[in-house]
Amino acid sequence: MAQKAPSLQSLYVELNRFGQKQEFEKAVKTCGRILHFYPAEFSAFQCKIVSLLLLDRFEDALNALNKDKTHSVGLKFEKAYCEYRLNRTTDALATLRSITEHDTRSKELLCQVLYRIEEYEECYTLYKDLIKNSEDDFDAERQTNFAAVIASLQMWDVRDMSDPGLDESSYEICYNKACYFIGKGDLDTAMDMLAKAEELLKNDPDLTEEELDEELAIIRVQRGYIKQCLNKNDQASQLYNQVLKTKPSDMGLVAVVSNNVVTINKDQNIFDSKRKIKAASGDGLKHKTVSAQRKHISVNQCLVHMYSNQSDQCHQLAKRLHDQYPDLESPVLIRAAQFVRDKKMDEALALLKEYSKLGKNQSERAQLILAQLQLAQGSVYQACDALKGLGDLAYCPGIVSTLATLYMSQEDKEAASEVLTNAVNWYKKNDPKSSALPMLTRANADFQLKNGRAEAAAKMLEDLRSSSPGDALVLAQLISAYALFDSKKAQQISKDLPSVEKIVQGLDVDALEASFSTLGPKYMKKQQPAKGEASPVTSGDTRSGDTVMLKKKQRKKKKGKLPKNCEAGSDIDPERWLPRKERSYYRGKRKDKRKEIGKGTQGMSAATQAITDSLDASKQTGSGSEPASPRPSGSGGSPSSPQGSTTSPMPMAQGPRQQKPAAAKKKKKGGKGGKW
Repeated sequence: MAQKAPSLQSLYVELNRFGQKQEFEKAVKTCGRILHFYPAEFSAFQCKIVSLLLLDRFEDALNALNKDKTHSVGLKFEKAYCEYRLNRTTDALATLRSITEHDTRSKELLCQVLYRIEEYEECYTLYKDLIKNSEDDFDAERQTNFAAVIASLQMWDVRDMSDPGLDESSYEICYNKACYFIGKGDLDTAMDMLAKAEELLKNDPDLTEEELDEELAIIRVQRGYIKQCLNKNDQASQLYNQVLKTKPSDMGLVAVVSNNVVTINKDQNIFDSKRKIKAASGDGLKHKTVSAQRKHISVNQCLVHMYSNQSDQCHQLAKRLHDQYPDLESPVLIRAAQFVRDKKMDEALALLKEYSKLGKNQSERAQLILAQLQLAQGSVYQACDALKGLGDLAYCPGIVSTLATLYMSQEDKEAASEVLTNAVNWYKKNDPKSSALPMLTRANADFQLKNGRAEAAAKMLEDLRSSSPGDALVLAQLISAYALFDSKKAQQISKDLPSVEKIVQGLDVDALEASFSTLGPKYMKKQQPAKGEASPVTSGDTRSGDTVMLKKKQRKKKKGKLPKNCEAGSDIDPERWLPRKERSYYRGKRKDKRKEIGKGTQGMSAATQAITDSLDASKQTGSGSEPASPRPSGSGGSPSSPQGSTTSPMPMAQGPRQQKPAAAKKKKKGGKGGKW
């Protein structure tokens, strides 16, 4: 038997009672009963969707809207709100665009969606219109959001926005204005605004302690960022660590803090950086951070992989990042650096060459790095080609000077001359009023003169003279150039030199003489009057003690050093500067008395050896006469000699135990002074 339908009025009375008591679960059931018995009731369907929204059951509400095509046509705002809360921002934008007539709430939701997808320009226009044409209890929130949009335009879109002069009575507006001043580069004012925001925050009685810590964490992170921009990394690290210790619930805030800590660590403390970058690149951060922040986090993640020697992960992430942001140069440079760290120089060069062929303006750094790597390999001409591929930047004075120096290192004067000439011609055509043109022209003229190209130098000097006719140095160089190939022209131009009278005109001779005293105190001496005499006074000068020039004193020749114990007038050894062992008369310190020991039979001594040698006829020397026979020892005779030498008695042979060693000479103690 079918259930009898209750009256519609009683059901609405019940629904109203649940709504007043905020019993939204029961309200949803009551709405379901109404729609079951009365499917055409739009109000019941709307109450059901609103109750689901108040219960944060956005998925159920969206499913109900998509299922009921009849009633959902009039609930586009509710559908867009569900999609917005479910982070389906693109679908929410499409739903809001389909609304023909926007009311205040749909405009505000559209502003929120545009802000999330970073369409700040349109969002700024809508908020400006809302603040102008609405007046209710939500004006303070609109102004806070409007300040956030202005700060985002200044920081992320780099738009020069003017200060709208919003009321600074709330800490949210003060914080947003601090972000605005950070984008403008006024860090001092931004720090003052953060201090004001913190003071207002602490004086708010409605905030609990946990809410206060959450809001203060955002202010401290922004203050740490300012400190980091001012190169006060120690103070920034303290603020970041203070925030991380509180363990904030905002995942986006944790990601930003972790990324900033990684930038401070750089290539140090890699283990801590790996933990921090993992927290900064986790899932669910897409809707908590802006695209610029996510881009910086991804780049820093690549760098952490590179410094931690994770080559494969570095290349994979860099490729993915380059595909996601084709105009971003950092992934290409990181990959090249990783190839260099892996000793794969050829692959690094190939990557940079391929990237520089794209013809993008962002590839200038890649070209410079390519030139540096080629120079490191000794490929000078390839490095010069890379520098020439910089486009208009190749004509900057620094690049031109580098190219000329590199070519001259290879003794290629023609190429260096071509570089200088092309640079001068480029400035004449594209930027004739640039200050670099006369500088490059003068440098080119000097180069041509040094390399014997006087005619080319004269032509450039003529251009310089026409632009600055009063430059005497240019005129002098021009005369020198013409003197090398056209003496008549040089003589003719020399008439334009100023006369001597004109040169010395206005010259103060007295001041010039007075400035002569600045040569130094060692050439000047103040003349002192003798005792009993008055100080000499020159006419027109009442000062005593005139300053006069002194001739440079001749130094007295010092007497040369003589050897120790050298008598005056005696001959000095010419070999006294040579080491003693290298002198021609050196015979050693002493004779080795031990060289005779151990020769002959046992017990043989020098005396017995002498007797033995005297008895050996083969060892006797004479003048051709036959040796005489030995005489008895008592007669004292000796063989006669042609010189008639006197005879000496033959020594008695002694045994080895009766022999006494010769007394050794005492060594003299070394005295003071050097040896010669």
